[in-house]
Amino acid sequence: HTALSMAKDIIAEMVSDNADFRTFIRNMTVNEGLLVTAKKAVRANASDTLSADGKAASKASSAKAAGKTAEVQNKKLADREQVYENYFEYEEALKKIPGHRILAINRGEAEKFLTVKIEAPEEKILERLYKAFGCGKNGVMETLRKEACEDAYRRLIAPSIETEIRNALTEKAQDGALEIFDSNLEQLLTAVIYPTAPQMKVAESERVLDRLIDRYHVNVISVGNGTASRESEQVISDYLKKTKKPVQYVIVNEAGASVYSASAAGTEEFPEFDVGQRSAASIARRLQDPLAELVKIDPKAIGVGQYQHDMDQTRLGEKLSGVVERCVNNVGVDANTASAALLSYIAGISKPVAKNIVAYREKNGRFTGRQEFLKVPRLGPKAYEQCAGFLRIAGGKEVLDMTAVHPESYQAARAAMEYLGCSADDIRNGKNAGLSKKLSKKDWAKLSELTAVGEYTLKDIVSELEKPGRDPREDVPGPVLRSDVLDLADLKPDMILKGTVRNVVDFGAFVDIGVHQDGLVHISQLSDKYVKHPLDVVKLGDVVTVKVLSVDVKKKKISLTMKGL
Repeated sequence: HTALSMAKDIIAEMVSDNADFRTFIRNMTVNEGLLVTAKKAVRANASDTLSADGKAASKASSAKAAGKTAEVQNKKLADREQVYENYFEYEEALKKIPGHRILAINRGEAEKFLTVKIEAPEEKILERLYKAFGCGKNGVMETLRKEACEDAYRRLIAPSIETEIRNALTEKAQDGALEIFDSNLEQLLTAVIYPTAPQMKVAESERVLDRLIDRYHVNVISVGNGTASRESEQVISDYLKKTKKPVQYVIVNEAGASVYSASAAGTEEFPEFDVGQRSAASIARRLQDPLAELVKIDPKAIGVGQYQHDMDQTRLGEKLSGVVERCVNNVGVDANTASAALLSYIAGISKPVAKNIVAYREKNGRFTGRQEFLKVPRLGPKAYEQCAGFLRIAGGKEVLDMTAVHPESYQAARAAMEYLGCSADDIRNGKNAGLSKKLSKKDWAKLSELTAVGEYTLKDIVSELEKPGRDPREDVPGPVLRSDVLDLADLKPDMILKGTVRNVVDFGAFVDIGVHQDGLVHISQLSDKYVKHPLDVVKLGDVVTVKVLSVDVKKKKISLTMKGL
């Protein structure tokens, strides 16, 4: 018996170590297998909350308190369970399951609400193994061979294959989520009043608003979408109705504002402010210049994308930092107003050098020309060569310093200006609109020969002469301005509304329609045509027209459509 058992173990090891067997089993599992999930019972009880030595159990008051604690815990668990109710009895083909469902299932499993397993076509797999090991040819050894093959598959191969497949699915899902973060992030980038509970100082708050609006000629108020946002919006709306002031408000996504307000960067920028005041400043600045403000915050805290906390944090950080750097260099920065945080994303500028630029500016006043950057400590010729074209100086001595034209191309730019009859004042005053359209192919060729610059580079230079320092964000739709409050209960099916895309994920887009609960436009409702991925139709910040399909007030869920609109 022992000899036969050891023989079976040897055969099982042989089967498990065979690379060809593993390859066909992995492929067959991926192509024909299912990912199956089920509900896992999770409940707190009174005994869990008592001390291990049991002394607390002898006291009625302690038992009552423990029972109450368990009741609260169970309520929280029940609320959390609802998030995963779609996966309590669920299965889907491995080759079809999308990334966002993989990440959701992984989280449900990690939080112990779900059990997850892979169901492989075991019968087919074993038949293949039986055949490979000659089962059916030798009647005496038939049973032993089959038992060895079954043991090899069930004990040695299946568990490792399941781990491999789930790791591969997770990695693929994270790659997809990274791309969504990439695309979404690319599209983004005082006084204190107490009008809400518990202070409820509405009249006093209105007097402060009156004073601030009149003193600073305010035309837009930025309201964060966090705690007490709904109540704050109501106060602002009622105030505007009562005073009839020509002011509107915007609901601003304040994700990450609290992170910034408690960070070293926030403390350094506003040492005299408390964290609440820093958050308020950040929320206001996001409306003025989102890119300049959001670069101060860890991109993972901005709240765009999907399952960011379940990602490989190192890869996510590297990916998003690259996006921020690309966006900042694409837009360029005003060297006389940019913060050290913003400057540090410019090519060739490290964080210490960014701080040196700000320190030099504070000591010596405004930069008047790009050459002055060479006087900044630790900003040498090589760094200057990299960064100069991205640092803009408005109102300086050299008009080209306000453009994206690199100093190395100034000679060519001046030759182009002379050929085109374009003066420095024309550039400063924006009088060169349509300049490039006046040039024929022969003109471009002649100008290229005259300046000794290629036509592609030349067209970039002329484009800058037309619109010096043009901000690519000018083409992005502006925020939706509001003057009245819309409540979730006010929504009815077939209502048509304007909204702003706040997040894009694999399965659709979340749209802010002004009710403090973003509505979901499912991928199937984004267009009358087939949509492969939501990013093919919408991007973060897009202003879209939507129609209400359904509203679940209890669960705070809004279903929207863009079909037929």
